[in-house]
Amino acid sequence: MNGLMKTFDARVSALGELDSHSAAALVHAASDVALIVDEGGVIRDIAFSGTDAPLAESRAWLGQAWVDTVTPESREKVRDMLREAAGAGVSARRQVNHLTPSGVELPVAYSAVRLGGGPNAVAVGRDLRGVSVLQQRLVEAQQAMERDYWRMRHIETRYRLLFQLSTEAVLVVDVASLRIVDANPSAGRLFGTAPKRLIGRTFPLDLEPDSQKPLTEALGSVRGSGRSEEVRVRLVSHPGDVRVGLSLVRQDGAALYLVRLIPPEAEPGAGAEDSRVLRSLAEMPDGFVVLDLEGRVLTANRAFLDLGQLATEEQVRGQLLGRWLGRPGADVPVLIATLREHGVVRLFSTSVRGEYGSVSEVEVSGVMAPQGATAVVGVVIRDVGRRLASGPQGARDLTRAVEQLTGLVGRVALRDLVRDTVDLVERHFIEAALELTGHNRTSAAEVLGVSRQSLYVKLRRYQIGSAGSSADGGKGAE
Repeated sequence: MNGLMKTFDARVSALGELDSHSAAALVHAASDVALIVDEGGVIRDIAFSGTDAPLAESRAWLGQAWVDTVTPESREKVRDMLREAAGAGVSARRQVNHLTPSGVELPVAYSAVRLGGGPNAVAVGRDLRGVSVLQQRLVEAQQAMERDYWRMRHIETRYRLLFQLSTEAVLVVDVASLRIVDANPSAGRLFGTAPKRLIGRTFPLDLEPDSQKPLTEALGSVRGSGRSEEVRVRLVSHPGDVRVGLSLVRQDGAALYLVRLIPPEAEPGAGAEDSRVLRSLAEMPDGFVVLDLEGRVLTANRAFLDLGQLATEEQVRGQLLGRWLGRPGADVPVLIATLREHGVVRLFSTSVRGEYGSVSEVEVSGVMAPQGATAVVGVVIRDVGRRLASGPQGARDLTRAVEQLTGLVGRVALRDLVRDTVDLVERHFIEAALELTGHNRTSAAEVLGVSRQSLYVKLRRYQIGSAGSSADGGKGAE
C-alpha cells in the first residue's frame, strides 16, 4: 500500500510548519467525521461536518472503544486500520458501518493516520450514505432491466407464435425501401412459395395492373396519417378480390407496414379455419374480449368470465367493460382512445374486479381491427398476479430474496452484491424457461438463447433437476 502512495515532494516548503490549529482545520475540511483515537483504540475526541441527526449522534461515541461503535462485521476492519497506522503511520481506506444510538447504520470510509511520533491516531472519514443510496438504486435498476428484458422476450415469443399460426397472410414491409422483411406461412401459401423466398422482394407484388394505383395510394395514406387503411385488390395468382389491411408500426426507430391479406375464402364465416381460430380464442387461458368503440362487450371467453366471477357470457354482452376492468370511467376510455390513435396497446397495467369482490392484477394488450364499415377492439387480459403464485419456487422467492440482498448494501462490497444478484436472477429465469417449455431442456436453451451445453453447466451449478437426465423429449427435441 505504501509503495502506491504519492506524498508531497517537499512537504516543509509546501505546507510549512503546521500548528495544531491548522492541522485541526485541515482534518475538519478534508472529512465528514474525524476521530482522535488513543493507543488503546478509545475515541478521545470527535469532529464532524453538518447537522443531520446520524452525524450529530456521533458525540455519544466519546470514551468508547472504536470497535464498539461499529457493526460486528466492521470490527476487524477497525483493528486492521489501527495496526497499520501504528506500524506504517497511515492505513488503507476501509468502509465501516457505525451503529448510532437511534439505531441508524452510518456507513463511513476511514483512513487512520498516526499523529507525529505520539501514540494517538486520527481517523479521517467520509460519509457514504449517498454512495449506499446509489448502490441500492443500481441494484434496483439492474433488476428492472432484467425484468423488462425477459418480459419483452416472452412477449416476442408469444407474438411470434401468433404470427406463425395466423390463418391470415401477413407481411412486414420496410416503409423506406418497400422490401419485405418478414412473412408468415399463410403468406407463403397465398403467393405459392416458401415464406423465406418472399423476404427481400419488393412490395406490392403479384398485383393485377388495375390494382397497383389504389394500393400505392393506400400505402401513401397510411405513411402520412399513421392510421390503418383497407383496400381491395386483385392478385395475378389468385381469383377474386383480396382484402389488404395496412397498418404502420415502428420498431427500433424504423417504420414498418404491417400488411394483412385476406382472400375471399378467408372472409368471416367462410370456413373451418375461422372456426378453429374462434375455438382457440374461446379456450385460451388468458381473458379475451371483443368490444365496440364505446367499450361495450360484444363477446368474451371463459377465462375473462372467471376473472370477473361471472357464470355466462350473457351477463357481460352489451355491458361496458369498465364495470370490471380498471377504474370506473377511467382506464377503459384511455385504452380505447389510445387504440383509436395508435391502433395497438401493449402491457397496459390495471386490475379486474370480480362480481363478488375479488381483485386481480392484470396486463392488457389490445388491437383495433376493421370490421366492414366500422371497427372493433380485441383485448387480451392476462392475470399477472396468478403468474407469480403459480410459478416455480425461484419465482415465488425472487422478490423476497432481492429485498434481502438490498438489505446488505453498505455491508457487502458492490461486486459481491452484483455477483449474488446475477446468480439469483439467472437461476430464476432458467427455472422459468424450464417451466415454460415443460422441462424440455433443448427448448429451454433456445428460449434463453444459450447452447444446450451451457445450460447443462448452469443446471449443475445451481443444482436444478438432473442435468444429465434425458428429459429433453427424445430425438424429436434435439
